[in-house]
Amino acid sequence: MPKDALKDLQLLVRSRYGLIYVDTPEEERAEGLLRHLADAMGIPLFIWTRSRGLVRSGLQDAIYDSRDPVKAIRNIESGGQPGIYHLQALARSLDGQDLLQSHLRDAARSLEQRDGALVLTGEGVELPPPLKEIAAVLTLPGPSDEEFRELLGRIVRDLSARQDIEVSLSREEMNTLVKNLSGLTLMEAGKVLTKAIVEDGSLTAADIHRVIDAKREVVEREGLLEYYPAETTMAGVADLKTLKGWLAKRTAVVKSPEKAEQFGLGFPRGVLLLGVPGCGKSLSAKAVASEWGLPLLKLDPSNLYNKYVGESEGNFKRAMRAAERMAPVVLWIDELEKAFAAGGTEDGGVSQRILGSFLGWMQDRKGDVFVVATANDIQRLPPEFLRKGRFDEIFFVDLPDESTRREVFRIHLAARGHDPAGFDLDALARASEGFSGSEIEEVVVSGLYTAFANGTKLDTRALLSEAGGTRPLSVTMAERMDALRAWAQGRTVLAN
Repeated sequence: MPKDALKDLQLLVRSRYGLIYVDTPEEERAEGLLRHLADAMGIPLFIWTRSRGLVRSGLQDAIYDSRDPVKAIRNIESGGQPGIYHLQALARSLDGQDLLQSHLRDAARSLEQRDGALVLTGEGVELPPPLKEIAAVLTLPGPSDEEFRELLGRIVRDLSARQDIEVSLSREEMNTLVKNLSGLTLMEAGKVLTKAIVEDGSLTAADIHRVIDAKREVVEREGLLEYYPAETTMAGVADLKTLKGWLAKRTAVVKSPEKAEQFGLGFPRGVLLLGVPGCGKSLSAKAVASEWGLPLLKLDPSNLYNKYVGESEGNFKRAMRAAERMAPVVLWIDELEKAFAAGGTEDGGVSQRILGSFLGWMQDRKGDVFVVATANDIQRLPPEFLRKGRFDEIFFVDLPDESTRREVFRIHLAARGHDPAGFDLDALARASEGFSGSEIEEVVVSGLYTAFANGTKLDTRALLSEAGGTRPLSVTMAERMDALRAWAQGRTVLAN
């Protein structure tokens, strides 16, 4: 059991809080914690469910006629007995139930006069105002590495009693497996590990991918964050040497967070990448996750907004809780200005409220979540994001120079099965002055379409022809690009 949570719960009960809401998706884990709490305080634990009613822990029979929540709470109030009363799955049923809320309030008040408390459990529940003003709220942290190790040991022992089990993991691989279990509940982790072992009678490094797949399913079930496979590496990102150097210095912290903490370093908070569209900002977000060996989650603001009052803010909070459950993780927010446009009032202030929630979360987040946010239009970005401390650093990504353009051509030709040595990369780099990385990629793709349609081989001449017919953003939006560069001068670090 998490010792800090047990200590905090005991302090709340001793402080005469008669109603406590424990925010957690794990009812069974919460029940185990309350069992420890009751033992530590020397008082009984009662558990209420709709199917059985109110049952004292250790006994079989429920208190007579206590399945109805109002009758169960009346019994608690009139009984006058000290105790911890765990009311399972009741928190989400309180809206509009004025009589139930009133009885809960009265029972909580009575428990303030003796040792004990009513404990509601659930995830992301907003208590009604009459209860909120008297309740204490405690967020139960996710399972620790130690809890996952104990779970794994227990599963191996239980399965070994029925079949031969071989565990072939180095110490480093075991640490990686345990770290990747973060974000799953103990029940979810138990099912994943049991299935992985039973299928072939062994636990190997290959089973780490099963855990990652299980985490992907958790994210997709929420529907608010997108899980991206970490396939791009920094080797696939041309130039951006300053940004790469900055990230490389923090790799050791991400790989060994315990040692870093002892050294006085915390987990890095994140970076904001401003700059010209198509110059590798989004690609860098994907590459960071791959380099650090962390899951990559993408927050799409369009998934947050809902027509019902309060739902959008609730969606945001659930998304951030999901990201923290998955920690350590890289959270990618693309085109930040579209999510939190400065001065936007068309949505009745929803975006501004979410902005406030987001800024607060960035300041106080609990999990190891590294945020990579990208933006193209600095004029639409609220100034709050640019204040020092929101991000570890703000980088400006400019158009690639000639040597970088040469490298971009090489990367995209090789990625499509064409030997870069057969092309005049110097000529292509000169012909593509002012092109972004994505515009160079389009030159290669368009050249391939043309060559395939004509039944010819892709060559330098075809690519030069495509480049000559392309009008890059640096030409069509020259004034805007110049203004962006002028703003970035002295305010950001050049990533190139």
